[in-house]
Amino acid sequence: MKTSNVLILVLLYMDASTAWPTHTVCKEDNLEIHYKSCDPQQDFAFSIDRCSDVTTHTFNIRAAMVLRHSIKELYLKTDLIINGKTVLTYSEALCEPGHSKLVFCGKKKGEHLYYEGPVTLGIKEIPQGDYTIAARLTNEDHVTVACADFTVKNYLDY
Repeated sequence: MKTSNVLILVLLYMDASTAWPTHTVCKEDNLEIHYKSCDPQQDFAFSIDRCSDVTTHTFNIRAAMVLRHSIKELYLKTDLIINGKTVLTYSEALCEPGHSKLVFCGKKKGEHLYYEGPVTLGIKEIPQGDYTIAARLTNEDHVTVACADFTVKNYLDY
């Protein structure tokens, strides 16, 4: 199913439920990744081609949503959570005046955001185990643009 079709289904699902569904990003052999939007007002579409791509340094993703807030500035904050405890926090500015890392920086409220391209995690291996990665994107007004909790189950033996 194309990402645009998934986005339409996600947007239609908004009116049918009070909680967002858990989406499967990938599930292969010993690695599976799921996500659920933590924004009560908006879900989004996210996909990769194969789970095995994630274990490489750089892999391609597709993400789509309709913006509820403009993103003149955009900040990412992620937490690695194991057994309910945050063990690692990472943050990065993705869009800043005069320094934008993404092509959709500057998009306005109501515009369709679609990104298809490479992502580099900056790590050589996906840690083994069962854990959560909480990711939140906020704009210059500290308003949540998108957020999700990713569940990773990795039993690959590197």
